[in-house]
Amino acid sequence: MSRLFLAGALALLAPATAYANYWVYCDNGRIAVESRDLRQMEIARVSGFCQLGPRFGFLSDAQSFARNNFGDPPRACSCR
Repeated sequence: MSRLFLAGALALLAPATAYANYWVYCDNGRIAVESRDLRQMEIARVSGFCQLGPRFGFLSDAQSFARNNFGDPPRACSCR
């Protein structure tokens, strides 16, 4: 019984795996990889940005997408 309690306590105290999402935006004329979602970007930037790709679960995937499709950030871009 005490082993079960100890295992449960350790599971609760173990750090959870950090999970983040990343997006590629054209932000004020420059390619940017951000962890802010579209709603957060609307609040932070108000205007002058647009989303250029899907959601990515890893920063390296978002950076690769930006580099392969638009060039290395902070390369120039347009929301038109």
